Amino acid sequence: MGGAFLAAAVLARLGGRIGLPTIPLFILAGILLGPHTPGYTLLSNPHDLEMLSALGLVLLLFYLGLEFHLDDLKTGGRKMAIAGGTYLVLNVGAGLGFGFALGWGTSEALVLAGVLGISSSAIVTKILVDLKRIGNPETRPILGIIVVEDVFLALYLAALQPILSGADSLSAMLVDGGKAFGFLLLLALAARFGTRIIGKLMNTKDDELLVISFLGAAVFVAGISEMFGVADAIGAFMVGLMLGSTASGERILKLVHPLRDAFGAIFFFAFGLSIDPGDLPSVFWPVVAAVVLTLAMNVAAGLAASRVYDFGTQATANIATTLVARGEFALILATMAAAAGLDKRLSPFIAGYVLLLAVLAPLAAGRSHWLARILPSPRGGGDGGSDGHSGGGKDGDKDQKQVPVSV
Repeated sequence: MGGAFLAAAVLARLGGRIGLPTIPLFILAGILLGPHTPGYTLLSNPHDLEMLSALGLVLLLFYLGLEFHLDDLKTGGRKMAIAGGTYLVLNVGAGLGFGFALGWGTSEALVLAGVLGISSSAIVTKILVDLKRIGNPETRPILGIIVVEDVFLALYLAALQPILSGADSLSAMLVDGGKAFGFLLLLALAARFGTRIIGKLMNTKDDELLVISFLGAAVFVAGISEMFGVADAIGAFMVGLMLGSTASGERILKLVHPLRDAFGAIFFFAFGLSIDPGDLPSVFWPVVAAVVLTLAMNVAAGLAASRVYDFGTQATANIATTLVARGEFALILATMAAAAGLDKRLSPFIAGYVLLLAVLAPLAAGRSHWLARILPSPRGGGDGGSDGHSGGGKDGDKDQKQVPVSV
């Protein structure tokens, strides 16, 4: 574990000197020191870091929930649903068509629809934090789309599991889906009506007790979520949503930072450990085609979201490039596909696709002003939105005031 932290830190420091983002460097550290690469192997079994990796994902989504303000859903819910729904239709639809075009099978096509259709909440969150765009206006639709994706993700996994496992009845699939939806509804009601009680339970002047309390709550609810067929990260997100609206919200946001950064690095490092570079050449061209398709669909989705929110070209480019990343959900689907005995080409395809986009997404997001130059100006949007703030990535965002995110 110490070696994993140090390896990630050394590569990130070296990459930072030439302006590279940290995410692909953490992943690269895992690949270089993993069991599938010649040379020194730090960890022969990637599952040794499974719990720490899961904790990293939980903390990343917990932090995202803290930044997400519940009251803003009342005024922005309709726009969020339109932008998120459009994103899913474009990307999941394109992924399903791509899956059938490959001819690997119907179950494989359903898996690929999810792989190509859902952004990585963890990587998207890290990009927003690294580029200091949490307070940007276009972050509202980005987070809104992620929330819609997360809800879809829970229902999609619940529906796909019986299909891959060969469930012979519609009732079994409906029961699994009903359990997931019911638990999500329960969490939503707790976030909406239980904030005052939760705030009193969390309230303490002792930072040590506060850290233990919010960390325990986030991890505990994440674990319960998995039992109901809901992704653990979604449970953590909902806890962050609840606590962010309490009197302790600002203190929690500050205290969780070092935990989020440390265990987030382990999450990406562990992802790198699972990648076998030797399997990638056999699926090279399908991976390239899928990446090109994803980039095109994200530009289209960015234009659609900016039309809804009346943003300019720079905000459109920020939305399109930030949401390109694919990650943890694709890996979950790869594991499910392998357990179900689906086409053996799926696992290396998903690994190559996710790795390539994990590298491209932070780089593209930091240079989104290049895309903004060639995008058509939205109707009535002109160069509005956040064009003046985040066009250049780091330089444009450095002095930007961080304001609460709303949806």
